[in-house]
Amino acid sequence: MKYVLWFDEISRKDVPLVGGKNANLGEMTRKTGVPVPPGFAITTKGYDRFLDENNLKSRIKEAIKRLDKNKRNLSKIGREIRNLILSGKFPDDLKKEIIDSYKKLSGKSGNVAVAVRSSATAEDLEDASFAGQQESYLNVIGERDLLNSVKKCMASLFTDRAISYREDKGFDHFKVKLSVGVQKLIYSKSSGVMFTLDPDSGHRNFIYINGSWGLGDYIVQGKVNPDGFYVLKQTMTIISKTLGSKKIMEVRSKRGVKKKITPKKMRESFCLSDDEVIKLARYGKKIEDYYGRPMDMEWAKDENGIWMIQARPITVYAKATSKIRTYVLKEKSQVILTGQSIGKKISSGEVNVIRSVKEMSKFKKGQILVTKETDPDWEPIMKVASAIITDRGGRTSHAAIVSRELGIPAIVGTEKGTKVLRSGQKVTVDCTGEKGRVWKGLLKFDVKETDVKKLPKTKTKIYVNVGIPERAMTQSLLPVDGVGLAREEFIISSIGEHPLSMIKKGKEKIFVDKLAEGIAKIGAAFYPRPVILRFSDFKTNEYAGLKGGKEFEPKENNPMIGWRGASRYISDFEPAFRLECRALKKVRDEMKLKNVMPMIPFCRTIEEAKGVLKIMREEGLKNVDVFVMAEIPSNVILADKFSRYFSGFSIGSNDLTQLTLGIDRDNQKLSKTFNERDPAVKRMIEMLIKTAHKYGKKVSICGEAPSYFEDFTRFLVEKGIDSISVNPEVALETRLLVHKIESRMARNKKFKR
Repeated sequence: MKYVLWFDEISRKDVPLVGGKNANLGEMTRKTGVPVPPGFAITTKGYDRFLDENNLKSRIKEAIKRLDKNKRNLSKIGREIRNLILSGKFPDDLKKEIIDSYKKLSGKSGNVAVAVRSSATAEDLEDASFAGQQESYLNVIGERDLLNSVKKCMASLFTDRAISYREDKGFDHFKVKLSVGVQKLIYSKSSGVMFTLDPDSGHRNFIYINGSWGLGDYIVQGKVNPDGFYVLKQTMTIISKTLGSKKIMEVRSKRGVKKKITPKKMRESFCLSDDEVIKLARYGKKIEDYYGRPMDMEWAKDENGIWMIQARPITVYAKATSKIRTYVLKEKSQVILTGQSIGKKISSGEVNVIRSVKEMSKFKKGQILVTKETDPDWEPIMKVASAIITDRGGRTSHAAIVSRELGIPAIVGTEKGTKVLRSGQKVTVDCTGEKGRVWKGLLKFDVKETDVKKLPKTKTKIYVNVGIPERAMTQSLLPVDGVGLAREEFIISSIGEHPLSMIKKGKEKIFVDKLAEGIAKIGAAFYPRPVILRFSDFKTNEYAGLKGGKEFEPKENNPMIGWRGASRYISDFEPAFRLECRALKKVRDEMKLKNVMPMIPFCRTIEEAKGVLKIMREEGLKNVDVFVMAEIPSNVILADKFSRYFSGFSIGSNDLTQLTLGIDRDNQKLSKTFNERDPAVKRMIEMLIKTAHKYGKKVSICGEAPSYFEDFTRFLVEKGIDSISVNPEVALETRLLVHKIESRMARNKKFKR
């Protein structure tokens, strides 16, 4: 055949002949071993044959010449070119090859349903990609519909957005050609998109899967808020999953597709089982390993299993950079809208609610675009927006994909953005967490840029303190050695209910699962680096603030030195502590995150230590390194005894200062006397390090003081502390400071480690 190639005849080297999409389908079919629906490609030679037969090239060139520099007549020119192509006729030889191939694909059943997809020679390349440049058509049945769909695909090479894109990228309109893929249609029960990295941060530990019921176009188009799944590559375990609203679904009709309201039972169910998620992730990892780079893929599930229907390189993170940009909000106001955050950035400006592409002329450069959803027709104003907010869509929707490529923040799936926000309103779009927030007014924020390659190594390990799991993915990209303090309190606060209240209501599993998921997000983000997880250290007044908490919490005059830490675990709070142990066991055993290790807070006595460790063993936490906070003078004075039970110590400098100096750290009148650098506190720290090292145990410190006080940091390093754990925003400064101190000590021959 002159104009048709089957997928098993195609490879990556055939991009000039079959375009990027079809070339990758051929490569997957031939080389990866993953299931790909069969099909064929009408080559670019067939496209040229069609244009030549109808004498279209010269007429298209004439039309393009009439395109003005500002593209104000783009719509008119684009429509004119598309009509020229649609009015053309297939030459007999090309038509025969297409129909013969379709008959072969259909087999004895005859007139099989197919997907007809455009595949341009300048799409899905490693350095050039833009979502949805050309058209695709699903559930195409019969020779007549097939030929019409092929012609419409050819015409879509000259959609307004495609013309604009090529003009912006500097591609010659006639060097970019079109191939058309004809692929056996999967009767999708569910379908979606898969990235072999975190699509927002670029974190390579993860595979991220979006899915919804029915055919997959609605996910890419942003019409549906899909289910989301995170899988850790190294362990092939599900770290977290989010149930999407999935209010509508795309299904087959007699000809083409139609919209359907998703039944309630399906909306409230995940579109993939856990086993299917892992199977799909393994396909993704296999494809990534073959290509040797992160990939963006589309999948579909029918009664026969899961199929891979597209694959392309991810271009957003193609250019390696050693620089980290960190956005930090400096003030807060009222949160007026939330949704899924895209981009880990902050932007502020004036809202412009645009409900239709026909209103695009009303949009001004630098405004914040607010709309129901976007598709490629919105590209001209998306390029000049400072941020994007949509009612619909998930993290793999068109708005999300394009905003990442443009490098601007977006909040998608707000469900009510176009109703809550109004044009002219001043807002700040904050995407630094998993949940995107729209703040009232123009708030101040900082942007820090650090070149990681220029950061020196230090012998003293630099860890970070992490509380909010949703921020761990970005924080883990910092050049740090692990997490010295992961706080459970933030996760429990997000659950929102007192654990004893949940036990009373029979909701133990919900608590364990949610706590485990929060812990796992931190452990997976930093994997395989160590993550020291501190069991809950709420005080009675803080626990009482949770739903149902007042029933279980006594009133204390000074909760700071009251019923907290280890003393809770071995008394009335024990059933709740056992849930914490089960959550950690799930993280370590089921999710295979052995890098997460527990730490006991506020452990006053050896008897408390024994009691806590006994409960942990009963809950299956055996042969686990367990650390203890050193925040009470008894921990220091009896460091030799505590060393028999724990693998190491982490100094809580605030509590240790409080209890060494006898100062309530919440008392404002005594704030000037409260000082971690007091000689008595420093002597306690020196004693702890000396004793712990004598018994082969390591010592860390968690707090911000080492970042702010060079003399205190110098003291810690000189005394041989093993690691320093600080808040993420000061981790880089701390490494530079520690390196400066270590270098000075080395010159003076004081550094022995």
